[in-house]
Amino acid sequence: MTLDRFDEACAALRCFAGDARESVRARIEMSSLDAEQRVAHGLAWIETIVAALEALLAWARDLEKRGRLGEAEHTLLLIAFGEYCAQVASGLPISANELVRPQQLGLDPARLIAETATIVAEGTAAETRAMLAAHIRDGGSIAEDFGDDIVDPIRDQYRRFTAERITPHAHGWHLADALIPDALIAELAALGTFGICIAPEHGGLGLGKLEMCVVTEELSRGWIGTGSLGTRSEIAGELISAGGTEAQKAHWLPRIASGEVLPTAVFTEPSNGSDLAHLQTRAVRDADGEWRVSGAKTWITHAARSDLMTLLARTGGSGNAGLSMFLAPKPRGGEADPFPADGMSGGEIGVLGYRGMREYELMFDGFAVPADGLLGGEEGQGFRQLMRTFEGARIQTAARAVGVAWRAYELGLAYALERRQFGRPLFDFPRVSDKLVMMLVETVAARELAYFAAREKDKGRRCDVEAGMAKLLAARVAWTNADNALQIHGGNGYALESEISRILCDARILNIFEGAAEIQAHVIARGLLAARN
Repeated sequence: MTLDRFDEACAALRCFAGDARESVRARIEMSSLDAEQRVAHGLAWIETIVAALEALLAWARDLEKRGRLGEAEHTLLLIAFGEYCAQVASGLPISANELVRPQQLGLDPARLIAETATIVAEGTAAETRAMLAAHIRDGGSIAEDFGDDIVDPIRDQYRRFTAERITPHAHGWHLADALIPDALIAELAALGTFGICIAPEHGGLGLGKLEMCVVTEELSRGWIGTGSLGTRSEIAGELISAGGTEAQKAHWLPRIASGEVLPTAVFTEPSNGSDLAHLQTRAVRDADGEWRVSGAKTWITHAARSDLMTLLARTGGSGNAGLSMFLAPKPRGGEADPFPADGMSGGEIGVLGYRGMREYELMFDGFAVPADGLLGGEEGQGFRQLMRTFEGARIQTAARAVGVAWRAYELGLAYALERRQFGRPLFDFPRVSDKLVMMLVETVAARELAYFAAREKDKGRRCDVEAGMAKLLAARVAWTNADNALQIHGGNGYALESEISRILCDARILNIFEGAAEIQAHVIARGLLAARN
């Protein structure tokens, strides 16, 4: 089971991606990135798939080194390379009804096809899928351990916690549109969930983005709401750790890490979405030195039950340079009075899924922020401060998507094994087992790409492109898995009482928040084209 031929395939793919980059760069220079969106986003997807295969190969190499690479893992690797190489060379989906083909980028795929022909033939063969299908039908698993004395126990701990305290109740909470219970939040806080990446001197665990990924993945496997609960703490913690004054760090970080303070991120506006340069909410100083905030925000998660807002507002002129970040405390609201604060009001936005924290529109009319609430004590730094958090937020979103993808796979597999039609289990029909095989393959690929991005971030490197790729792929895999798992359930999956109906609704948001897939591909393409090989 030599892995050398996968190295050769990676080299061929990397060469092809390099040619694609130069071709797209030439077209952009003659036109613009916006005008050439289709080919630019196609480049982003090609590079994302290549990066995922490289991450998968690194995973297999590590398993081989530790004597953990079995036939099932090798077969999974072969299927991933076969399917993805074929897509890159012929037609790679960039959405449900859009394909990017090499010819559209001015490329001839003949060399790539020739250099990967054997892997494609073997990896896409029905016999290869059948081998992996037999493994999972018989209860086999795919290696996921790191061989690490810190990360592996963390996974085990959170998997047990999720199985006992979240998964059995999640669908009921979803159907009731209930908030995540306070008692569960307290238990998560006791585990250290909200201080994973906060330094020990400020009450956190001082761990990295990789550990954060594992925790998020396991919690999201039970319910995306609980997996997402720590996102706002992650964003607030990173904002304050990187840009706060010493007094702000000392005051807020221990409270966030302990779960005493639940933050919410207040960035998006009704008219602007990802276009922060046109943000209109304004903060001005009054005669007493306090800041007074006026404007509208939307899609604010967990706004009512939060205690602290990381709030982006305009303090200067136009563009990104006029934006400032505020640490704005607020009283925690309840069901009867969600926003018991002067100068602040809000209304709930009903949503299909992603429940447990609730979404809100907020209105500010002279809402008071303390004089020392300006992050870092310096105006005009809000955009830069926020940009530093995007990598971690997108890596964390990729981990959420991986967790959702796992749950969809688990539900689809269980139903296919239990449900009998025409005298045999659904799993015995190739169109069903093929779906499950590819769900498993793509989930592992998305997982390893998310882990790769996390490791890059933990090295202290800028990893906007890597984080974007991880989020882009994982969000698609979560949705594809959920859609296919519901298809396996048939009409039973369409019933509200079926858990897979919730997974489908939860999975859909992942392609939208933290940068919609189109925005994400644009950011990746811009980063790739700015870099010179």
